[in-house]
Amino acid sequence: MAGAAVIAGLVLLAAAAASPAYATDYVVGDSSGWTSGVDYTTWTKDKTFSVGDNLVFQYSAMHTVAEVSSADYSACSASNSLQSYSDQNTKIPLTAPGTRYFICGTPGHCSGGMKLAVTVSAAAATAPAASSPPATPGTPGDDDDTPPATTTPSASTPPATTAAPTTRSTSTSAAGEDPLAIGVLAGAAGLVGLALMA
Repeated sequence: MAGAAVIAGLVLLAAAAASPAYATDYVVGDSSGWTSGVDYTTWTKDKTFSVGDNLVFQYSAMHTVAEVSSADYSACSASNSLQSYSDQNTKIPLTAPGTRYFICGTPGHCSGGMKLAVTVSAAAATAPAASSPPATPGTPGDDDDTPPATTTPSASTPPATTAAPTTRSTSTSAAGEDPLAIGVLAGAAGLVGLALMA
């Protein structure tokens, strides 16, 4: 009976360790925020938006944020907006892959450039980035007496990212998450061993 409780606890620990830990909050327009005079098409070029990330719109009372369809984005029309916000500090979670469209609903602002389209990719896996395959043992007759190299991939290696660190702020500490996940998994493995011995 105690073994079943330990195993149930381990399943919960493993699920917690496997949850996405690398969500990013993107402040739209960086230090300029959501305002006139910013080229938001250029702002998105060096960023990769993934499911789990958030867009943070920071703006003055003279602006709004309206999420619209592709057609309304092209027409700069907020009359059929999917969602609209005016709280001056709007955090929008990116919950599904696809393209999302945002404009300022204040007349004339969208046509003046206050429009943003972001393409959201599926959440990054926690598998290791591409690496070279493990070395294979030498064949008989090789002149090299060096023992073959072996590699063991880590299941908790964070995904590689190309976004510049100055243009993003992480909502969680990625540096502290990896050792924690490894520690949780190592502790879980130890508990499984104890449960099996009981």
